[in-house]
Amino acid sequence: MPGIAALCVAYLLSQFYRSFLAVLSPVLAIDLSMTPKELAMASGAWFAAFALAQFPIGYGLDTWGPRRTAGILHGVAAGGGAAVFAMATTPTEIIIAMALIGVGCAPVLMAAFFLFARNFSARGFATLGSTFIAVGTLGNIIGSSPLAWAINQYGWHLVAWFLCVFTTLTALAVLFLVRDPERVTGSGPNQNGSYLALMKIPQLWRIFPLILLGYGVAAGVRGLWAGPILRDVYGYDVTAIGTVTFYMAVALSVGSLAYGPMDRLLNSRKIVAMVGNLVVLACAAWLAMGLPVSVTQTSVLFVVIGFFGTSYAVLMAHGKAFVPAEMTGRGVTLMNFFSIGGVGLLQWLGGYVVTHYGVSSDPQAGYQALFIVYAATLAVALVIYGFARDSKPSQA
Repeated sequence: MPGIAALCVAYLLSQFYRSFLAVLSPVLAIDLSMTPKELAMASGAWFAAFALAQFPIGYGLDTWGPRRTAGILHGVAAGGGAAVFAMATTPTEIIIAMALIGVGCAPVLMAAFFLFARNFSARGFATLGSTFIAVGTLGNIIGSSPLAWAINQYGWHLVAWFLCVFTTLTALAVLFLVRDPERVTGSGPNQNGSYLALMKIPQLWRIFPLILLGYGVAAGVRGLWAGPILRDVYGYDVTAIGTVTFYMAVALSVGSLAYGPMDRLLNSRKIVAMVGNLVVLACAAWLAMGLPVSVTQTSVLFVVIGFFGTSYAVLMAHGKAFVPAEMTGRGVTLMNFFSIGGVGLLQWLGGYVVTHYGVSSDPQAGYQALFIVYAATLAVALVIYGFARDSKPSQA
């Protein structure tokens, strides 16, 4: 349907914005003297703003519907944030711009998930969500080699102005093309319950930790740390960084597609999410023991993390199974708060770790400490997730 297509383009932009700093990091370091810590703050600001916006967005979806909630926020906040980015002359302005863009991107995926939950069978939710995410992750691909080429050709300021215009036009398409579904009976603002009611569902607390930390490794590496690692440890320039992040972006897209039907093939969401995240844990643990001498080995590990680190839609389907239908909007946004908030938390924590443990003579030490944090936190989340009750697609 045209509305889903418009949301998909908006989500493509969301994926682009959350990851493009990895390619921009060398030029921002030169033009604005941005440090790794400031880059981490900018990336973390996007995710933190995105996460905090989930609460009013959940209310908006259940009360006003996805059309206005997504269309207005995307145009005003994301379009406005891109304009601030284009005019930025200091690291602080970049951080502010990223926070605004984060707010503007926050409702897009949740609007699509809301429509999937209301208009389609629950059995196909993970497949629909994974397919939507896979198409949207083309934004990751555009934010790699193509972005590096555009920056070299036109400069990052002009590229940002183009993004501002395109983002605003996409928001208008959402407003004109998305059709709100009918409300579920008893879904008015006074009958809908609260986030507190959702927080009282015990099964969700066994899933929240992996939602919180599962996406953080892939998003952190692709969205921020791939660029500085390849630059500081292996001496890569913008073009070379763009090539590696391109392959990782392709892995993110293909991985999302691969996850989609797996829960129905195995009739288990828990097994699919558990196995995929165990592979990510193994890669993070390998890198935690020391970055390989060969840049090829490191790049391959990044690609594997990208492929297996995309269990998000499966985890969302797992958690949604325990959420009442009339609270769909708040349920998916609460889970998304944990997912995106976890990325922001790991970005800020990673910035501190890399700065604290890394030194100019041995930058690898800081990045090794980063992957120790990734491996340790993901291991804890997987242990807790092991106690979660499965939600089988055949029982939906």
